[in-house]
Amino acid sequence: MTPETVMTIAYQAMQVCLFLAGPLLLTALLLGLLISLFQAATQINEMTLSFIPKILGVIAVLVAIGPYLLQLIVDFTRRLFTNIPIMIQ
Repeated sequence: MTPETVMTIAYQAMQVCLFLAGPLLLTALLLGLLISLFQAATQINEMTLSFIPKILGVIAVLVAIGPYLLQLIVDFTRRLFTNIPIMIQ
């Protein structure tokens, strides 16, 4: 196994992690920003107000694009397993 192969696998793994976590983190970020603006405008300083909408938003995004994310990780794992004989040589 050459260093180039290891670096390629690591790059692909980081790319898959970014694709998996990106939509969920962006949803939580945008909802947090909107809730913060709402709290600043209405001067409601309730700390727990932001948790429920964030959780519901992340769950909604996960339900909407969950099959795509699952297919992404399954394809990556299948590619790794099928390339094991090639990587050993």
